[in-house]
Amino acid sequence: MRRAAALKMLFHDRATALGSVAGVIAIVFLVGQQLAIFFGLTGFMSSIADTSGADAWVLARNTENINAAGSIPLSWRDRVAGVDGVAWVEPVVITAGQLRRRDGNTIGVQVVGCNPPRLAGGPNRFAQGSIADLLDPEAVTVDKLELPELGYPGVGDALEINGKRVRVAAVTTGLRGFGGTLLYCSIAKAREIAGSGGDRCTALLIGLSPGRDAVGMVALLRGILPRAEVFATADLSRSTKLYYLKNSGIGTSFGFTTLIAALVGLVIIALTMYTNVISKSQDYAMLRVLGARRRDVLYIVFLQSLYIAAIGILLGFLLLAGFLSGTRESALPVSLPWLVGPALAAATLLLCLLGSLLAMRRAVKIEPASAFR
Repeated sequence: MRRAAALKMLFHDRATALGSVAGVIAIVFLVGQQLAIFFGLTGFMSSIADTSGADAWVLARNTENINAAGSIPLSWRDRVAGVDGVAWVEPVVITAGQLRRRDGNTIGVQVVGCNPPRLAGGPNRFAQGSIADLLDPEAVTVDKLELPELGYPGVGDALEINGKRVRVAAVTTGLRGFGGTLLYCSIAKAREIAGSGGDRCTALLIGLSPGRDAVGMVALLRGILPRAEVFATADLSRSTKLYYLKNSGIGTSFGFTTLIAALVGLVIIALTMYTNVISKSQDYAMLRVLGARRRDVLYIVFLQSLYIAAIGILLGFLLLAGFLSGTRESALPVSLPWLVGPALAAATLLLCLLGSLLAMRRAVKIEPASAFR
């Protein structure tokens, strides 16, 4: 009976009910949208590390951010290679450059040079070509989503980076950097672009033997190379993201926007639920006259908030899914880890219940005598 009464009283005034549902949709969609862009951006921050395929990294002292690493001696490679449990060690060179498009304009790029024949740290997702194309001394990759920025070069087209000739040999998909458009090439070409010597590199990538613990190996290598920074790949990724979040203001900006979206939804829910109770005061009073207890009235309002939450969350996630699908192949960075969905739904439900507290408080104060006024 209470469930039927809750539904009838809720949707008797459809405008008020739709207002509450709109508040829930606002929370789910706006907060979800901001979180998707936030996680998309943080993924770009550490994409070089995340897609490297390495278990550990050796970098210059005091490096916190993979996109701003210094250089280290290539001779450290021999010291690391002799450690038991290290399957392979490969250098990479990461540098910045200015790419001259075919129309003469320039754009900043980030170049990652990989050492043949293993090409460790190279790209792993391709729309055209494969990683083997980087064995060509002049080859570079471009990403599918960055083609408009680069002037739509095609496979085989010649370009210039820092005045050095390169040739587009493959097109990656979903491999974008935070420090500029991300290109991959051979380590020799990266050194030519950077103007650096062959005795130094940006980092050493390490692959461990099966069953070896990355944490233990990192601790061992830190003792062997006291002048270096040694990270497990996951730790390097985390350090890079924290560096940008602390120093760029991205975390504060997205956090504030997300909070505003949640507060807007909460206010809409609270006001519409309260208005709904006020407009139906005589209905609640009549329920009391017919024998409903205060807790029955409270339960009816509680059920109404649950119905509103369920409908709004469903519609909000449908809109969010459409947004994610529509932007998947766009330049807008979007990524939403699967755990975020349940967490967002739970947080939205909590906000709905908080928003209905004012309405609950008003509903239980309605006296049966008010039904005859």
